[in-house]
Amino acid sequence: MSSGPSEAQTPHEVLFAYAEHVYDVLGCADPVVVRHRTVKAHVKPDRWVETLRKAQNDLGLVFFSWLSAIDWSNEVQVGDAPADHVVERFEILATVADITEGHRITFTTDIGKNDPCIDSLVSVYRGANWHEREAFEMFGIEFIGHPNLSKIYLPEGFEGNPMCKSFPLLSRELRPWPGSVDVEPMPEATS
Repeated sequence: MSSGPSEAQTPHEVLFAYAEHVYDVLGCADPVVVRHRTVKAHVKPDRWVETLRKAQNDLGLVFFSWLSAIDWSNEVQVGDAPADHVVERFEILATVADITEGHRITFTTDIGKNDPCIDSLVSVYRGANWHEREAFEMFGIEFIGHPNLSKIYLPEGFEGNPMCKSFPLLSRELRPWPGSVDVEPMPEATS
């Protein structure tokens, strides 16, 4: 199958056709979807590295863009609790792209909060190195096989993972959210 668009296809149709192609090539258990003009593929954690390696080799997705995580929790320290009950987990997201055709896919997987660990993507995408280190530091997710899973932002001795929703923010304990906004008035224009 040619992954290039035909002249008659709209951009929306191109995305959906590409999503179907990705589903066929990768043999995903879950459907590959298009949301907000982005192709998203959800994979099982035990197929995380295998699937992204196959995406690199078979789909030409050689450019690693980013990796991050979402803490899905029902209890939060700052802000409002979710309107609906959520299954508590960490969702890991990684976006990779084909630099010749311009295709881009965000891969997602879910891991448990009690033992947050998953295999590292560094053997597939060297660019995942610092992104995984950041997710380790900010969320406490261990990336198994990572060559140097050490802190990059926080000082030694810092306890906790500041991007977890359970992490207490001292500034919000002193001034409850949504505290008044500290914005200075705009200066008057001078002529």
